[in-house]
Parts: sequence; C-alpha cells; structure tokens
Amino acid sequence: MVASLPPPPHHHRSLLPIQHERRMRRPRMPGACGRIGMVSDSIHPPATERLCLGMDFGTSGARYALIDPLGRILSQGKRDYPTLYSTGETMDWVSSWKETLFTLLHDVPLEFRPLISSISIDGTSATTMIIDGNSGEALGRPYLYNESCPDALPVVKSIAPENHTVCSGSSTLCKLVSWWNENDSSKDSAVLMHQADWLLWLLHGKLGVSDYNNALKVGYDPELEEYPPWLKSQSYSRALPSVIAPGAPIGQLKQDITLRLGFSKDCVVCTGTTDSIAAFLAARASHPGKAVTSLGSTLAIKLLSTKRIDDARYGVYSHRLDDKWLVGGASNTGGAVLRETFTDEQLDELSEQINPMEASSLDYYPLRGIGERFPVADPEMKPRLHPRPASDVEYLHGILESIARIEAKAYRLLQEMGATPVEEVFTAGGGSKNEKWMKMRERVLGVPVSRAAHTEAAYGAALLALKGIDQNIREHA
Repeated sequence: MVASLPPPPHHHRSLLPIQHERRMRRPRMPGACGRIGMVSDSIHPPATERLCLGMDFGTSGARYALIDPLGRILSQGKRDYPTLYSTGETMDWVSSWKETLFTLLHDVPLEFRPLISSISIDGTSATTMIIDGNSGEALGRPYLYNESCPDALPVVKSIAPENHTVCSGSSTLCKLVSWWNENDSSKDSAVLMHQADWLLWLLHGKLGVSDYNNALKVGYDPELEEYPPWLKSQSYSRALPSVIAPGAPIGQLKQDITLRLGFSKDCVVCTGTTDSIAAFLAARASHPGKAVTSLGSTLAIKLLSTKRIDDARYGVYSHRLDDKWLVGGASNTGGAVLRETFTDEQLDELSEQINPMEASSLDYYPLRGIGERFPVADPEMKPRLHPRPASDVEYLHGILESIARIEAKAYRLLQEMGATPVEEVFTAGGGSKNEKWMKMRERVLGVPVSRAAHTEAAYGAALLALKGIDQNIREHA
C-alpha cells in the first residue's frame, strides 16, 4: 500500500510562494508548441532540495508544475499541442503528445533539473492507445477520451456485470474490444496503454505499466487489486497492462534523457492518474469527508470516503485513493444555464446585490436541456426556471440557490448510499470566483465552503511524484 499524500503544511496559505514572471531562453526545437507561460518562485531551493515534477496532458495542451517537499510551486508552464501534426480534420496525436512532453521538459529551468527526484503525469481518462510490445510503435491512432465505440458495447455488456463502469461505449474496454475485432494482425504483441502510461513509458522505458485510476474503465478491480475473472478469460486480456498504485515508482529516468537535458540520474518516474483525479489531489483534500465541487458548465462533486460507492443509475462510481475511495457524480445543472441568461458583467453586478444569508423562496431546477442523472435519475426531467420575478437580482438569487440545493441533495444522496458524510467543501471552476454564491452554498450545505488553493491537475500530478519519493526512500532504506 502506498503512503497517503502528505498533508498540507500548517498555515498552508502563508507558505505559498510569491510568484513573478520570469524570462527564459526558449528551446530551439522543430515545430515548437504554442506560446509558453512561465511562472517561477522568487526563492531558490537549497542545492540539496528534492523537487517533484508533475505534468498534466489535457484536451488542447499540457502543463507542468514543479514543487518542493512542502508543496510550494517553484516553476510552472503551459504548452499548446503543436498544429504542424494536423492535416485537415486529422491530428497525429502520438507525435503531438510526444513533442509536447519533451518541450515541457526543456521548459523546466536548467538550475532546477538536477534537483528533480521524481516525475509523474496525468492524462485524460479513457484515452486509449494500442502499442506494439516489440517495437513500441502505436498500432493505429489513439482512441480519445470522448470517443465512443458502439460496435463493441454489446460484446462488453454480454461479459461484464450489469451496470459495470465498462458498460459505456466510451470505456477503455470498449475501445480495446473494438480494436481487437477490427485487426487481424499484431494481436500477439499488442499492449494496451492509457495516455499517461504511454507518456511515462517514454521516460522510463518499461512497457505495459498502468495505475489503478486509469485502469478502472478497462475493468480492473482496485479493491481486489486484480482483473476480474470475466475479463481475464477473454482472448484480448493478454493485451492488458500490469497495474500498480498511482504515484508508485516504476523506474529511473532513461539515461539518454538525463544526459541530454541535465536531469538527475537518480530521478524516479512514478505511475500517474487521470486528469480529474489529479485535479482533486491538487485541492489537498486528504481526509474522509473532504470534498471538491467543480462549478463549471456542469456541477461535479468528488467526496473522499472510507466506503466505496458505485451506482450506475446515478452515474456514481468510485476511484481508489490508497485506502480510501473518491466517490464522484455529476449533475447537468451548472454554469452553462447561467451563461444562457446573463453575461459575465451582469453576473458580477447582480451578485453584488444579493444577500447570501437570506434564503430565496424560488424553487428552480436549472438545466440546459431535458434529462438529469445525479442526484435525480430522470432522463425525462425538464428544466424548471419559472416563475421569473421582475427583479433580475431575485431571479439570479433563485437560480444560484437552486443549484446550491441540488449540490446539497447530491452530497446527501452519497451519504444515504453509505459514503462518509461531507464535512468541508473546496470549490474549483468558474463558480468559485463568486463570493456571494460561496457564502450562499455554505449556508445551504451547512459545512465550510472555500475556494481550493490549487486547482491545476499538474499540481496534483506533482503531489503524486512527491508521494513516489517517499515510497522510494522507504523501499531503499
């Protein structure tokens, strides 16, 4: 079992570094990625300091965050995926991701590279690659996170338990089955890898290693720590990767990379996780009962629990985090409804006139379209945004409070299912900037609500790398 993520230091906010823009020499690389944004700490670490590097590969670009053992950010940067690998509507994602990975490594300030002791990477969930185990070459293009393989879904449903996580056309298992059925050659050497697995393989060179967060949607059981019998009995099971805990050391950084870029020869590469899990880790909600609500276009909640909860009716499933469970669900309500009614300027101006300590008498269920899944499983549910009062302030108050009530109902439902009761909520996403809404939600939820100090997934990946250092030290003590 891997040790838990280190808790935030006392007076965490006061330990956050003062950051300033820093000019750097840009690497001369063919097809350089998009514009770099670099931030660096004003305090240089001692020469003996152990630093940790985390990288987040998202849908349109990638970021890195470099931290010290206290979790302070020393440097961070971002790169867009290069467009030179795009031909019309076709994108060579393999080449694009690879170039972006090494460009980010080049972007890490030279003086920090020899001090980096561990690296971890997160990627988009269910982004799937089939690799030739002999050559390391990709056997076709990647299946992206949001791609569906409806041709494989009936096959998967015929072997998996009812309402299992893999019973979705976009699951990793459906993508593997689809590839397997469409290809006659290379099956003997085929290895399934998730996006994060493959990127990490480029750094450590050991093919076919994954983590149990990424492997969940291919059917891996993180509680039993094995693939279930119904999956192992299939012919394509030989393509499945070996699975260990997120943040576990895999091997040392490849020698050619350390020599070329100036990283330490002792730098350890650790398993990664998914982008959403890394974003949760970034909030440093490390105790059961701590939760993160993401208020973006939709409302998504993740609660750290001592008990695993899975209920496909509501789209609720659990990721393992050490000896705890990260229970998550998503509602179709959220900021997209607000954007259809108000401009950003109106939201700011009207919100200032709301008294968050007064309850609204309006009872809405804000949705963009028909259908809700969590905390109400009703595909026919219609939006309810009437009656509309004459006052826009009252109308906005009613919408914001109704979304807060939906959030509260979601946490209550998880508790009724057996999850640890929520004790504190950290907030990420655009809605975290609305202070009046935060206070309103705190009143409705009945627990402390605050903005997460960190929300970038790259920071969460860096915390995983920090976790890997601790395990590596224990194993070699």
